[in-house]
Amino acid sequence: MITRILHVSDLHFGSRDDPAVHEAIRGFVARAEPELIVATGDLTHRGRAAQHDRAATFLRSLGTPVVAVPGNHDIPYSFPARFTHPWREFDRVWETTEPVYTTEAVHLVGVNSVRPWRHQSGGVDDAQLARVSRRLADAPTGALRVVALHHQMIGAPWRTRKKPVARRNHVLAGLVDAGAELILGGHIHQCTVSERHEFEVLDPDARGVVVSIAPGLGRPRPHRRGEACGCVAYRADADSITVETSIWREGNWGLTAVRTFPRGRKRP
Repeated sequence: MITRILHVSDLHFGSRDDPAVHEAIRGFVARAEPELIVATGDLTHRGRAAQHDRAATFLRSLGTPVVAVPGNHDIPYSFPARFTHPWREFDRVWETTEPVYTTEAVHLVGVNSVRPWRHQSGGVDDAQLARVSRRLADAPTGALRVVALHHQMIGAPWRTRKKPVARRNHVLAGLVDAGAELILGGHIHQCTVSERHEFEVLDPDARGVVVSIAPGLGRPRPHRRGEACGCVAYRADADSITVETSIWREGNWGLTAVRTFPRGRKRP
């Protein structure tokens, strides 16, 4: 059985929307035929009701189940709403900030890494890690175990000013120990992918984990060197996870990278 997932992030509806990209993603979905679309936050630019409605309408119009987690732009910017009811609009359209999606092929757990008192940096506390562990334990046998959050767990070459999740080592270790096989994030508007054996020195028989950050799907800002507009497609079978990065350029999608990693306890 092959599992297909499409990963988008940082759509930023309400800020220089590009209808051409939005229309083109429909064709991309038709060709990739994912069973699930994962949107890792910053669906809106200022967390306004109308922006949430537009983002949800667009994602749901793609004809594939969508799982979304919030980003730091998906909460109100104004006081006191940012602190008194930060998740009101997100919950209204998505029902929860920490969704669970499960089939025989994929078991995904969403994590809310946004902290209203922080503008950029996010966090995942121990109670959330414990909740992830319990939820991943419910995965059907053989299902790909995925964790999705907004803030990045690994860094890209450019734009290092955007901070990753607070206590990153602790959080990443917690997700790995909980059984995650694929960890998805966004926030930095760049794609970067790594496998556990590439960033952690350990016994070569230890279970592998792929950590992937999607580029933004919203229009890139030209003065931010390194930003790209694109998405990531994943294919997983019993033995491996293949990650395909596609970038929007010159009016079309261009495949820029394909990487395949061992799944589970297979040796890299």
